Amino acid sequence: MPDLTAEMIQRGRGPSSQEVARRREVARDMRSARERLTSTSGLERAFDYELIRVYAQYRDGAIIPLALLGLAVAGIAALWVLPPIAVAWGLCLLASVCLSKLLTRRFLRQAPEDVSVKAWRRAFMATEIIQSTAWALMIPVGAAGARTFVLFGLVIVAAVATMLAATLPAAALAALLPLMVAALSLLAFSHDMDTIMLVTMVVGAQVFFMGLARRVYASTVGALQSQAEKDAIFGELEQAKANSDEARRRAEEANLAKSRFLATMSHELRTPLNAILGFSEVMKNEVFGAHIAPSYKEYAADIHDSGLHLLNLINEILDLSRIEAGRYELNEEAIQLGHAVDECRHMVGLRARSKSQTFHEFVDETLPRLWADERALRQIVLNLLSNAVKFTPPGGEITIKVGWTSSGGQYVSVKDSGPGIPEDELGTVMSSFGRGSLAIKTAEQGSGLGLPIVKGLVDLHGGNFQLKSKPREGTEVIVTFPASRVMDTLPALDLPGEALETTAYDKRGRPARAA
Repeated sequence: MPDLTAEMIQRGRGPSSQEVARRREVARDMRSARERLTSTSGLERAFDYELIRVYAQYRDGAIIPLALLGLAVAGIAALWVLPPIAVAWGLCLLASVCLSKLLTRRFLRQAPEDVSVKAWRRAFMATEIIQSTAWALMIPVGAAGARTFVLFGLVIVAAVATMLAATLPAAALAALLPLMVAALSLLAFSHDMDTIMLVTMVVGAQVFFMGLARRVYASTVGALQSQAEKDAIFGELEQAKANSDEARRRAEEANLAKSRFLATMSHELRTPLNAILGFSEVMKNEVFGAHIAPSYKEYAADIHDSGLHLLNLINEILDLSRIEAGRYELNEEAIQLGHAVDECRHMVGLRARSKSQTFHEFVDETLPRLWADERALRQIVLNLLSNAVKFTPPGGEITIKVGWTSSGGQYVSVKDSGPGIPEDELGTVMSSFGRGSLAIKTAEQGSGLGLPIVKGLVDLHGGNFQLKSKPREGTEVIVTFPASRVMDTLPALDLPGEALETTAYDKRGRPARAA
């Protein structure tokens, strides 16, 4: 049977992340294709509306400049035509400009969901035809001596019209056709070479402006597509953030439920465990008389040992739960690190002697006291020494070092001569309930909580935890406490009220003798 992996578990609970991403992409493509089918330009409906909105904004902003240009041309035209004719042409042009102004303002005031793209596209095309026709009337208004000026004006109007209507290709074409027809109509009045060359240049310029408008249209569509992709990404990020917030809320609720469960079950489990441990110890020690069958004494010892193991496991789970929840309170006091390590070594010494293991201690006796939680410090050292004794083979060696760090702090190092831990299992042994392959193969007892508890307690002290291990080279764990916890570097507390009697300590942490 193949090993159960995290991916298989995830698939069992639901689709994988890759499958979810693929489904999201397919849904997005289907929505985009459906919008293209309902569009008249081959783009999504949102793009159609945005293109028309950009056109309306351009036209609305160019109303005043176009009106001023028309008035200037009408004033200049009065030099070669009768003033009433120039005024009539100017009024006609202003009327077409005002019509464009009214339509664009009405469109911009309308809600996007109420806009009919087809109707407004046809309306703007008609407006462009009317306005371009009004500009094209410069041809019959002009005289023979003003044809060059008229053609120059047509070029300017064609450039302006095609650039303003570039986001609507059909409207740009509708604006250009009357101007092109007007330029070609000059050939009906004159067939000289100069006129033919001027008309050809004007028509060529108008065709060039049409091509330029197509480029502007393509650039605008590309910008809209890029903006749509960004909006989609932002939407997915917002959705992911919402999902993350929901997951965090559920995790907090689950953590609170776990804390309540552990707080309740710790009492419920400890009560029968106390009875099991008490009565099994009485039976093991044969307080009320010897057992008839000698095996009963062994059974009582097994019950007592199992109860102790279960009690230790409960205590470790509670400690880890308090550390993860940030509810582990440190009762700090001045502690001699070397003395604490020596006491812990004596506690595991019996088991080490049973396996013929040897301790090598290198403790700097000049270390000053450390400001730390004594219970947490002993638990750190005991867990490290217990692991070293557990995984060191019979006859092996365990090296303990206590000294200064380069930054002025203090450290504890425990190194064994065991088989070591493979590099790919370092993350496993540091996780809660994680056990390496060696512990599983050798069936070593343990909950897999020792190292996570050690790291959590070290983090609470602001220290550093480092695990070094290689197969067949043993394992070394280094716990470092910062210089800010060394008593020599801690400032004295300025307590209010009357002065308190204090005791001075030397560098070894012993009370200094009076001079």
